[in-house]
Amino acid sequence: MLVIGLTGSIGAGKSSVLAAFGRAGAAIASADALVHELYRGEAAGPVGEAFPGSVVDGVVDRARLAAMVADNPDALARLEALVHPMVRAREAAFRASAASAGRRIVVIELPLLVETGAQRRFDAVMTVEADEAIRRQRTASRPGMSEAKFTALAARQATDTDRRRFAHVVIDNGGTPDETNDQVAAVVRAFATVVFAR
Repeated sequence: MLVIGLTGSIGAGKSSVLAAFGRAGAAIASADALVHELYRGEAAGPVGEAFPGSVVDGVVDRARLAAMVADNPDALARLEALVHPMVRAREAAFRASAASAGRRIVVIELPLLVETGAQRRFDAVMTVEADEAIRRQRTASRPGMSEAKFTALAARQATDTDRRRFAHVVIDNGGTPDETNDQVAAVVRAFATVVFAR
């Protein structure tokens, strides 16, 4: 089984590329989706204790929590120390389930893959790219998003150049969906050749 880490900058379209890999036959998972699940479940208690007022009706309120850790590196580090091990445990369970099901290719989306050194956990790394103007346009309709927030979030992420240093594959997601799907299909064929040759 080949396990691939998928990353990219804000607005690059990582989720749409991940979905394309799913349609192409890969087993897929998203770290952000795993965090959502945790915030509705086992992470709610610990996060609520560490950040009073961040949990509403037993669920972590992401907007409140984000406000509590914004511009506070120590608070963000405490949050990551709580949540990241839980995410890794969910990821490990997903990998085990995929292996048991005989899946050949697994793709896991991690926005901060390079920033956290997570590339070491994967057989291969892919990064998704798109021009900044396109990324800004894509994120403009997100709740609470502004030009300033986009700039601040992008500044905390690795650059495309940084990610390419670790990437085995670069997906250009600045064109049409068909163009992206064609790239994904080609990657799946190439990786399948490697996996089946083992």
